[in-house]
Amino acid sequence: MPRNLILGRIQEEILSLRADHTIRVGIDGVGASGKTTLADELAARLEAAGREVVRATIDGFHHPRPHRIRRGADSVEGYYHDSFNYPAVCEAILHPLGPDGAGEFRRAVYDFRVEQHVDSPVETVGPGAILIFDGMFLFRQELAEHWDYRVFVHADFHVTLNRAIERDLTLFGSEAEIRRRYQARYIPGQTLYLDTVRPFDIADAVVHNNIPQTPTAHFASDAGNPEGIDT
Repeated sequence: MPRNLILGRIQEEILSLRADHTIRVGIDGVGASGKTTLADELAARLEAAGREVVRATIDGFHHPRPHRIRRGADSVEGYYHDSFNYPAVCEAILHPLGPDGAGEFRRAVYDFRVEQHVDSPVETVGPGAILIFDGMFLFRQELAEHWDYRVFVHADFHVTLNRAIERDLTLFGSEAEIRRRYQARYIPGQTLYLDTVRPFDIADAVVHNNIPQTPTAHFASDAGNPEGIDT
C-alpha cells in the first residue's frame, strides 16, 4: 500500500473528529518502529491542511536516570514501569489540552540525554488545534483516557534491532552494546507492553511498518468492512 494513502486515511479520520478542545493524537509503537517519522509526516500534512499542530514526544518526559534504573540497569520491569513520568505528561500537556484544560501546556519537563530538568515555556493553542504526540507505551492505563485518536506503528523486532544499530551507535558506543541492551531490556520490556496492554486491539489505526516505503495498515473504522485498507 502506498504510504501516502495510509497517511491520507489517518489524516482524514483525524480531521473528521469534532471537539471543543485540542484533538490529542497518540502515535505509539515499539522502539525504532518508525513512529517519530510517521508522526512528523502526519503533522506536516495536517499543517498543510490549515490546522495548528502541536508536536511533542514522550522523550521529553523521562524520569531521571536513578529512577529509571532503580530496579537494575537491565531490568525489564524497570524499563516498562520506570522509564517515563506519566503524571507529568498528563499535567504538562494532555490534561491542559483536553476538554477540562485551559489550553496552556508545556512540551517537555526532562532531557534524558543530558539528565537535566527542562524549564520549557508555557505555550497556548487556539481552537481547532491538533496534538501529535509520539512515543512508547502511550496506551497504558495512565494515559489511555486522554487520547482522541490512537495510531500504533508496528515493526518486527529483528527489523527494529537493525534500525537501532544504525541509529543509536553514538548513544550506546558499539553495536555489541546496542544488541545487548535491546535483547536484555528493551525488546522484553516492549513485549511486556504488547502482552499487557494489547495496543493492536485498541488503536484506531495500526500501521505495519517493516518496509516504510510500502507499509500496510488496518483501521478500527473498517471493522466488518472487507473493502477497508488491510493489505
